[in-house]
Amino acid sequence: MFRTCKYRPEYPSEGFATLDKARAWMLRFEAWYNTGHRHSGLNFVTPEQRHTAQAEEIMKQRMDVYETARARNPRRWSGDSRNWSLPQSVCLNPGKSADPQAQAP
Repeated sequence: MFRTCKYRPEYPSEGFATLDKARAWMLRFEAWYNTGHRHSGLNFVTPEQRHTAQAEEIMKQRMDVYETARARNPRRWSGDSRNWSLPQSVCLNPGKSADPQAQAP
C-alpha cells in the first residue's frame, strides 16, 4: 500500500510536517482509493462500486457498448471482446500465504 501512496502526485516529497497532517492525508488517500480509483484487479471499477453491487451494472453497460460497436463495424473485431466478468475474490499479494507463520523456514 505504501508504494501506491508514495506514487500519488500529491504525496509530499519532503514528508509530513506533523502526525496530524499525515493522518489527514491518509484519510483523503483512503477516500480516493476506495471511491475514485478504478482497480485493475476489479476489472476497472472502484471498491465502493464492487461492494455496493454497482459493478455488475457497470460491466453490463460496458459489454453493451462493445457489442453495439461490434454490430456497427464487425470487420474491426478479429476476436472476442474483453472479459467483462468480475472476479470472485481479490487479494493484494496473489500467491502469497495470508499466514505469516506459513512462510517461515
